[in-house]
Amino acid sequence: MEPTELRTERLLLRPFTSADIPAVHAACQDPDIPRYTEVPTPYTAEDARVFIEEVCPAGWREDSLYNFGVFTRDGGSLVGSMGLLRLAQLRTPERQAELGYWTAKEQRRRGYTAEAAREVSRWAFEELGAERLEWIAEAGNEGSHAVAVKAGFRMEGTLRSKILRNGTRRDAWLGSLLPSDLGLPGETAYVPYPRLG
Repeated sequence: MEPTELRTERLLLRPFTSADIPAVHAACQDPDIPRYTEVPTPYTAEDARVFIEEVCPAGWREDSLYNFGVFTRDGGSLVGSMGLLRLAQLRTPERQAELGYWTAKEQRRRGYTAEAAREVSRWAFEELGAERLEWIAEAGNEGSHAVAVKAGFRMEGTLRSKILRNGTRRDAWLGSLLPSDLGLPGETAYVPYPRLG
């Protein structure tokens, strides 16, 4: 797919460029980012370059990862990174993908990441035909959980021993978002299981 841009009231979501390498490198020095994501630690300028100049373009070209740099529209400051993962599942009858993100420390608690997540989710439902998006984060990642809930994801539970990080298995939280959660129609009928009691 050709890389695309998305806009919200306060944000521009666009493919990263080489000019973003210093900002991404600086943001990923925050220990919480490699603690809860796949970002290498220590995170070098070369790691940022590889991500921006190799990983992200290959993801768009191969339809394996659609990653957006998230920037403020007023001033162009880096907010974070947001991507759609597991895109192969979009080409199956399940039509699912996963939403992942990190936020620069100085941009947290402003609602930016939830705003970007809603926009990327809407785009995934309307333009890509997704019928379910998942959010998975290490159990205890309260910041990511708060963003997911604010973006409309519904929590489904804890996946035991789901994440392998630094030689240790960790539990993960799982949430999902459906088109109907954003007031959008779905292509396939959904019949929820009746609640017990």
